[in-house]
Amino acid sequence: MSDTGAFPGRTVFRKAFPIILSLVLLIALDQWTKALAVAWLKDGEPFVLLPGIFELRYVENTGAAFGILKGRSGVFFVMATVACIALSYALMRLPSGRRMLPLRACFVCIMAGAIGNLIDRLRLGYVVDFLYFRLIDFPVFNVADIYITCSCVILAFLFIFYYKDGDLRFL
Repeated sequence: MSDTGAFPGRTVFRKAFPIILSLVLLIALDQWTKALAVAWLKDGEPFVLLPGIFELRYVENTGAAFGILKGRSGVFFVMATVACIALSYALMRLPSGRRMLPLRACFVCIMAGAIGNLIDRLRLGYVVDFLYFRLIDFPVFNVADIYITCSCVILAFLFIFYYKDGDLRFL
């Protein structure tokens, strides 16, 4: 029996399952690393991996990157929810095929990062950050932040150099 016949839900499931599985695994990795940071770093001294360059340092972040919007959890909840709805919509409309795989991966990573930080905000009232580049005094961040930041940079390159206008008509 074909996927377009009596069971159209099978096609949706076939498209959604890898996305959901990827989200679950990425969010689990983020939450696991944050749990390790709480267990090993909270109330302790930073753990220096590369002296003067990189260390693990526990921080409870109530704001966004660079400390903006401190204490505005409602704003982050709305932003994360809207982003996840928009990305879910885009993911379901994305054409199948290898050409769209980088776009799909970026969308999934952004969603995983947003959900990972949202879980912290809802559960704790802040986001657990623990990765710190001392060399450049970069703000402390976490795995979810890496998902979001790297995916946005890759998206910019994809939109500029890889995808053409016709590739993105589905949006």
